[in-house]
Amino acid sequence: MGKGAFYRCVECNEKAAELHRDYSNGILKITICESCQKPVDKYIEYDPVIIFIDAILCKAQAFRHILFNTSLNIHWKLCVFCLLCEAYLRWSALHGSEQSSDPADIIRYTKEWEFYGKFGLAALELAAFCSGVLSFLWLWESRLQGRSAELHLLLRALLLSCYGKVLLIPTVIWEHDYSPLCLSLIKLFVLTSNSQAIRVVLNCSRRLSLLAVCFGLLSETLTAQTCRKLQWSIQDIWTS
Repeated sequence: MGKGAFYRCVECNEKAAELHRDYSNGILKITICESCQKPVDKYIEYDPVIIFIDAILCKAQAFRHILFNTSLNIHWKLCVFCLLCEAYLRWSALHGSEQSSDPADIIRYTKEWEFYGKFGLAALELAAFCSGVLSFLWLWESRLQGRSAELHLLLRALLLSCYGKVLLIPTVIWEHDYSPLCLSLIKLFVLTSNSQAIRVVLNCSRRLSLLAVCFGLLSETLTAQTCRKLQWSIQDIWTS
């Protein structure tokens, strides 16, 4: 955390000047929150695996620790990695088990460009989702208007809370058949994490966070449908 920054109590969300005090001989004492009289951040003593498990369980305390009390800046790398996995799944579903006898023929390069197209489409849908959520919250929450720092934190929270998409990795590695039910459950888990991240950042009601996520999902769906119609129109023009 930079100079002048503040931390948050993971229990009550109140601001705190420090997480712990460093005494002589390497003795650390965890700061007690003045509001709830509990440790400001109990997770500074926890193993990262425990923190990750609590985050999977969508515990607000774990989300506050990650978003407010750490300098974790892997959201863009995580975003690109998940988009690559999602693009590969869409691309492999399009071609199935087709194989080309000549690795240098034009079909191989056509398929490669199709993968880039799937990556671009997945990125566009994610951008539409985040834009929809941020636009809804900006219009609904007047305190966000003119505060770019809050919007930046919300965007970071949305991207980090998409960590559930790493569950797509086993499908990419082992290349087994995956069911629509499995992908739907992963999508539901990601949306639940998005909603919890919004609640933690804004300290708002569950209803507001769910409405924001639904609005983002609607924006993502409309963008995907528009792109598909545009693609079909281009294919019709090309084949005619």
